[in-house]
Amino acid sequence: MHLPPEWWPQSAVMLTWPHAAGDWGTNLPQVEANFVAIAAQIALRQAVLISAPNPGAAQLIRSQLQAARVNLAQVHIAIAPSNDIWVRDHGPLTIIDKDQAQLLNFNFNGWGGKYPSGLDNTLTRTLHEQGFFGTTAIQDIDLVVEGGAIEVNGEGCLLTSTACLDLPSRNPGMDTHSLGAKLGEALGCETVHWLSHGQLQGDDTDGHIDTLARFTDANCIVYQGCENPADEHYAELQAMADELAELRNPHGEPYTLNALPMPGAIYNAHGQRLPASYANFLIINDAVLMPGYADPMDSIAAQVLDECFPNREIVTIDCRALVEQFGSLHCATMQLPQAVNVQSPS
Repeated sequence: MHLPPEWWPQSAVMLTWPHAAGDWGTNLPQVEANFVAIAAQIALRQAVLISAPNPGAAQLIRSQLQAARVNLAQVHIAIAPSNDIWVRDHGPLTIIDKDQAQLLNFNFNGWGGKYPSGLDNTLTRTLHEQGFFGTTAIQDIDLVVEGGAIEVNGEGCLLTSTACLDLPSRNPGMDTHSLGAKLGEALGCETVHWLSHGQLQGDDTDGHIDTLARFTDANCIVYQGCENPADEHYAELQAMADELAELRNPHGEPYTLNALPMPGAIYNAHGQRLPASYANFLIINDAVLMPGYADPMDSIAAQVLDECFPNREIVTIDCRALVEQFGSLHCATMQLPQAVNVQSPS
């Protein structure tokens, strides 16, 4: 039993579509356009499972995708109310056991109670009951775990951060040892690497690993670097790089490390720096979707990822609209492995 890494073959990617009841305000049209661009790239290669808040929204989504010439044969639209778009954290984690997929439905509490999350927390169960996951079984796990908080290498190693999961607001009464043991048992991981450094300004997830460091294969990690000593991220990200260099795989060998450049600082209208990170990419079949920020570093980051994924197309998607709400491309998506038979109920 194991949680497959993101680079394994996939059947679909989930999206929870933005809506007027969320926090997007006047930025909603730009975010919807961002989602159309993401869905279009995914649909070229695999299915897209979209959660719409109501039938009217579903019809509008279908019209938007059709206008963008997205292959609608690859699109499945469910009606499932949501609080927000961050399906990486409220969607299922899918394990494979004897070639059979099983959805793990962890608890989601709005990143430690920061935001309303009741609708998001029931979304996976709603989609399962409606039949969008076919015959795939589901299991509820009494643990607060967000998909953006964990990375796996497919060979029994899990990468996460103490600043996020090891908080009383998520799993009170648990320390890293007991939490690591429960995570390992649920996800089929024997080794848990805990990072104690790494934080982006504006990140309200308490340091999700998917904005900081990502496995690109079983023995390679790409991470968000920072080479400018004047940048407020410099000390923390350098300390994180040092921690990564100290990690050893189960064979006692260090991981191969590749640093991503730091995009220039992006601020919102209130002067708050936003957590723009190139590490928040999504791996799909035959491609990697990389967040771009209309920054000179976009092309350099794409080159780094091209070296990490030589057999996949690197596609840059402008995510300046997404990062306004403190997340980016990977945060807004959740892949489903090939063993999950995504379908529209008859």
